[in-house]
Amino acid sequence: MAPALSQDAQNQDLPVSRSIALDIEKVSHRYERDGRQLQVLDDVSLKIEPGEFVALLGPSGCGKSTLLRLAAGLETATSGDVLEDGRSIRAPSPDRILVFQEATLFPWRTVRANVAIGLEARGLIRESEHRIDDVLKLVKLEGFADFYPHQLSGGMAQRAALARALVNDPKLLLLDEPFGKLDSLTRLRMQNELLDLWKNAGFTALLVTHDVEEALLLADRVIVLSDRPASIVAEVRVERPHPRRRDDAELIALRGSILETLGISHDV
Repeated sequence: MAPALSQDAQNQDLPVSRSIALDIEKVSHRYERDGRQLQVLDDVSLKIEPGEFVALLGPSGCGKSTLLRLAAGLETATSGDVLEDGRSIRAPSPDRILVFQEATLFPWRTVRANVAIGLEARGLIRESEHRIDDVLKLVKLEGFADFYPHQLSGGMAQRAALARALVNDPKLLLLDEPFGKLDSLTRLRMQNELLDLWKNAGFTALLVTHDVEEALLLADRVIVLSDRPASIVAEVRVERPHPRRRDDAELIALRGSILETLGISHDV
């Protein structure tokens, strides 16, 4: 298990993120493929409180990632509305950052230069450059600022992607299976590090994952979606305090219940 953030990292001059409420109201969404309509979301409604950590579970291709794209403002729902603190989301914003399964770092830029991209795009690099060092220390990459992506392990590359998101001080962090391609030990460490970052920065988090255990270890609530077109079929509140143990009897029981809802034998 990864250690907690050092006292130095906790004391960094990083403003505490102001988290946001995210409201998904009767959202349906479809794509046009080869002249046909493909519906991926069906009347989904979900309220996420400021500072809450929510996980989305469901079959592959059911529409989980589409929900993240709508929340990020990369797409607009076919019907219904997605709101940030009561205001409709119509475009991307540095307040809402999407972290993908792939680290998607620019190979020709160092770690520091990759992390700086958001600040550069917003014209804030001069006054906010110190934040790059702050977030690199926060994700434990302060000694790797001048490395290039090909010199990093998978876990380090994903830390760099998280630093690139956190340097913008997001109010909502959207995570699309961010640890899905990591080996099991690195994944366990990154789960704990993400939890530390969420606790320290205070952002609202919405995580897409296929890993039931990961959802139960991290989230305040787990939302279970049906097959496409996705609708919400279950909502599980996880009352256990952090840090949580994988052998916790209550989490094991919740895992079995969620697997049953997904139509999977809970002896898996």
